[in-house]
Amino acid sequence: MDWMDQVDSARVAANKLKLNTTEEKNKALEAMSKALVTHVDEILEANKIDLENAKLNNIAPVMLKRLELTKEKIVNIANDVISVSKLDDPVNKVLDDYTAKSGIRIQKVTVPLGVIGVVYESRPNVSVDIATLCIKSGNACLLKGGKEAFITNSKLVEIMQNAIKDYIDINSVQLIKNNSREVVKELISLKGKIDLVVPRGSKGLINFVTENTLVPCIETGAGVCHIYVDESADFDMALNIIKNAKLSNPAVCNAVECILINAKIAKTFLPMVKDMFNGVVKLIGDSEVKKIIDCELIKDYGNEYDDLVLDIKIVKNLEEAMAHIEKYGTHHSDCIVTNDKANMEIFLNTIDSACVYVNASTRFSDGGCFGMGAELGISTQKLHARGPMALKEMTTYKYKVTGHGEIR
Repeated sequence: MDWMDQVDSARVAANKLKLNTTEEKNKALEAMSKALVTHVDEILEANKIDLENAKLNNIAPVMLKRLELTKEKIVNIANDVISVSKLDDPVNKVLDDYTAKSGIRIQKVTVPLGVIGVVYESRPNVSVDIATLCIKSGNACLLKGGKEAFITNSKLVEIMQNAIKDYIDINSVQLIKNNSREVVKELISLKGKIDLVVPRGSKGLINFVTENTLVPCIETGAGVCHIYVDESADFDMALNIIKNAKLSNPAVCNAVECILINAKIAKTFLPMVKDMFNGVVKLIGDSEVKKIIDCELIKDYGNEYDDLVLDIKIVKNLEEAMAHIEKYGTHHSDCIVTNDKANMEIFLNTIDSACVYVNASTRFSDGGCFGMGAELGISTQKLHARGPMALKEMTTYKYKVTGHGEIR
């Protein structure tokens, strides 16, 4: 099927999904979860081919980690599908219900968005996450994954389509198999055929989509996340949070990219940071940082590395830290480590990010960690959705109005 025909068939599937019951959608998800586990060897074989090709193309080690699937990962992905199936159906929720003076009854009711196009890179688990959320929320999805995961994504979508066919339209989940760069440009121009486009991946991809799309778009993923260590911080807590936020998975958008250290503790705390990372993480700082620890001199802040690299800056106080975050951050996830309650409140109320943390790792910015089952992405914008986007954010609403012959 030509990819433009896929767009049309997705619209047909989206209209059918409006009539599918919660039970039918849940059965589709349960079958999908079971099929992923049953076909784990096929998935791993497909993933092996992608990994071999990626290595030949000299893809960075951290990106290989994002691409790689294991049996354990696949089982976890399948379990996430079940978790979403057990969540409340976000569709047909009555948000408001009243009778106007005219006598007409007005109900504000949640409905699916329709057809969602998702453009993403590297991580094949995204294919399952998106399909799962879309099915549960009654949306059809068009998946445009990166070429580096093409074989894996093709196998995953094949397995999912075979699993859901007895319960919902098979075209509810589709992978666009044309890997031409022009396809993305064409896809995001299909206003009227696609209801929402979501880019997930590098800053370059996100910028290209947001700057060129004609389709409504939710900007996700760009994560220049900061951790500010206040003068009152517990050092052990701060070190543990920084370590987790950088090392648990450096190639994701909620990993910390810059730490800000209060000047009053810098001489004591910075050597502890250096010792903790022990050369595993490249540290980059300005001349003030270099006076205290050996590091590479920075050219500019505001970098999203997605790698074992960390920017450092010494700041005079909380106000300077917040000004730095405002200038260089991406409104994704930012944290303060402090024991000063006044500073906690100032930081929470002033920092204009989707997720603002006190004494906790930025790595919690995730739909699963927030109890949402999975996520469409992390929105860094303000309209319609912000932060982890899950089932509720994949709906809109309409007004159902009934009368008894009333006229105006």
